[in-house]
Amino acid sequence: MKTEKQKIYFASNIKFLRERKRMSQEASAAKLGLTRAKLAALEAGNTKSPQPEDYLNFSFFFSVSVDTLLKVDLSKLGELKLRELEEGNDVYIRGGNLRVLAISVNKENNEHVEYVPIKAKAGYATGYADPEFIAGLPKYSMPNLPKGDTYRIFPITGDSMLPIPEGSDITGKYLADWSSIKPNTPCIVILKRQDDFVFKLVTIHADGTLVLRSLNPAYQPYQVGINEVLEIWKFHSYTTNVFPESPSDISTVLRAIQELDRKMNTK
Repeated sequence: MKTEKQKIYFASNIKFLRERKRMSQEASAAKLGLTRAKLAALEAGNTKSPQPEDYLNFSFFFSVSVDTLLKVDLSKLGELKLRELEEGNDVYIRGGNLRVLAISVNKENNEHVEYVPIKAKAGYATGYADPEFIAGLPKYSMPNLPKGDTYRIFPITGDSMLPIPEGSDITGKYLADWSSIKPNTPCIVILKRQDDFVFKLVTIHADGTLVLRSLNPAYQPYQVGINEVLEIWKFHSYTTNVFPESPSDISTVLRAIQELDRKMNTK
């Protein structure tokens, strides 16, 4: 049976990525250990059979998988997705969205729900992708979680998300595809530059910026770049040992939960 021939985008992709870096052919060739003439031939598609080491060198240089360089027309991607690629987050392996996530499993090969305690917050930004670090976190088995997704628990500090009280534990679902986030989705956001994580209402703009808003109106929204974000965990539920002291407090908490439910259900 005759199969459709896969179009190869290697030549156009390496030229596109080089120009995104604002690098000349001469400067890029020097970095790659190539002659300028060979780089020009590769970008023009005049080299019909590049060597395997060529694919690997360009993959390392641009932090993009060989699969992506060959199969995905990068010029067709939006700015947000391109910025993710340029930060080393290749979410287009085989054309699909994929992030590398370290997890731990029990004897039945079921995923644990790891808990990230306050004392581990500073280390999470560097250890989030390290299986040994993740394996060292406290682990729980939680009933009634939807199957097929990965969940993690993060304690929150401060009063920026009141009426959800300080010290609450937020259970979040791991998001591999950030482009699926609807405006003002409550999420735990793991930030690179702050060595911290925050619980906010998240909106992602097409220019690669995230707007982070608080439930507490005393706090002003602020923006971070997509390159400052390591992981995003979408709000699933929260637990707290703080009991409301009056009916008015109960009403406030109920309204907050209803608002979160409304935002989750409108995705």
